Amino acid sequence: MQAARQAWRRLEPVHSMIYFVPEGPERYAALGLDARSGYFASRSAAFGRASAEIVIATFYNFHPAIVRRALPAAWDAAAPERVLAARTDAAGAALRRAQIHRLPALEETLALARRAAEAARDQAHGRPLFAAHAALAWPDEPILQLWWAQTLLREFRGDGHIAVLTAEGVTPLEALVLHGATGTVPTPFLKATRAWPSDEWEATAERLRGRGLLDGESLTTEGKDFRRHIEDRTDALALPAYSVLGEEGCERLAELARPYGRAVVDAGLLNPA
Repeated sequence: MQAARQAWRRLEPVHSMIYFVPEGPERYAALGLDARSGYFASRSAAFGRASAEIVIATFYNFHPAIVRRALPAAWDAAAPERVLAARTDAAGAALRRAQIHRLPALEETLALARRAAEAARDQAHGRPLFAAHAALAWPDEPILQLWWAQTLLREFRGDGHIAVLTAEGVTPLEALVLHGATGTVPTPFLKATRAWPSDEWEATAERLRGRGLLDGESLTTEGKDFRRHIEDRTDALALPAYSVLGEEGCERLAELARPYGRAVVDAGLLNPA
């Protein structure tokens, strides 16, 4: 399980950069969408003309009001097919800007990642965001195929993560507060992008303190154990995608993915636009 997690984590920047690079908002603006509407529309366009309620449920941790301000109005500006095309074009432009297509062993890296992503299609039940994306056609360009493979693997894992949170009774805002307390993503960034009011955030944090999961703004030992449990369960639910590779295949993908993830970081593609 550790090798599969490492393979996902090291290649994840190839997917997640699409939420930070300026190429995305530039192309969404050309369609008449602001950056926030472009985000919600581009990630949900695989559903078609998704309602706000579908996105609130499947994205999980955004304040409902900001989703409703973006959708369904975004579809009046641009059809889902145009938004998907803009997102793909933005991804290709950003990855080429970082010279990702010039890195070694692209063919082998892509083959392993795509094999895992395609294996996941047999386990799509209960994973709505993944299933919607998996039904779309693969891009033609190899570097975009790598981005798409990791996009599918990310949504597969993400749907499993939400299933774990739901099973554990963790609300969307509780999940955010706990995530911020780990220090992996700054709490101010989470507050700004997810748009929960400060009073609701603090009330949720106080409840978590009362449950012994937080001490001030930091996780307690119990809180760290709880977060680890959630991540371990998420890893377990992601395994069906990677099991087709076996332990050696996962280790090889993790090895090959390292320079790809590093190149994305070094090129500044994860710095907010």
